[in-house]
Amino acid sequence: MKEQPAPRSRRADQPAKAKAPRWLSPKRAVILGTAAVVLVGGGGFTVYTAIQNASAEPEKPLSLGDLTKMLGDDPFGPDPDADLLKAQAVQALKSDKLKAEREDRKPLDAIKIVKKAPGGGGFDPQQLPPGTANPTGNKALGKQMLEARGWADQWGCLEKLWMKESGWNERAMNRYSGAYGIPQSLPGHKMASAGNDWQTNAATQIEWGLGYIKGRYGTPCGAWGHSQAKGWY
Repeated sequence: MKEQPAPRSRRADQPAKAKAPRWLSPKRAVILGTAAVVLVGGGGFTVYTAIQNASAEPEKPLSLGDLTKMLGDDPFGPDPDADLLKAQAVQALKSDKLKAEREDRKPLDAIKIVKKAPGGGGFDPQQLPPGTANPTGNKALGKQMLEARGWADQWGCLEKLWMKESGWNERAMNRYSGAYGIPQSLPGHKMASAGNDWQTNAATQIEWGLGYIKGRYGTPCGAWGHSQAKGWY
């Protein structure tokens, strides 16, 4: 019988291979490696973001002027500048009446009928068409549009209000404030929110004027009451 060779002994200079712990299976090794990448990468991104945020200049809060530019002007909302001009126009009219009495002359009418409509808001001043306005027809149209809004019982107030303001003339301009049109919009180009023909079209002016009254005074009688108390609306 042939003798089997004796097993070779391991060389002293060959290191023993480290055995992996029993709990660290290949599947678990993959999971742990993935988790490490996520933690390191996510942490790095978080730190980078924090540094960027810290170095960036803080955003300034929007001012009221910025908001106004973003949102646009409200054609029916309160306008302190316009209200001040209206109040000053009332005082100027009173002063002229007192001066006229001292000089024994007829005072100037607050309303003048112009031949050229004012511009503004991207609109050029416009030469008005030949002929005269039709205040009687404008009043009839205004009454019809008022009733369409469900304000039939408000006609007496509206008729007096706009007779005082403009004589129901779509070409009327206040010589002291520059307010224009049947409802005396200040400035006149606010009426463009009701139509681009605001300079000449009585219906457009009336439509805007009714919206203005509703937005600021609720009803024509509310506007008339304010006009009686302050001299303007």
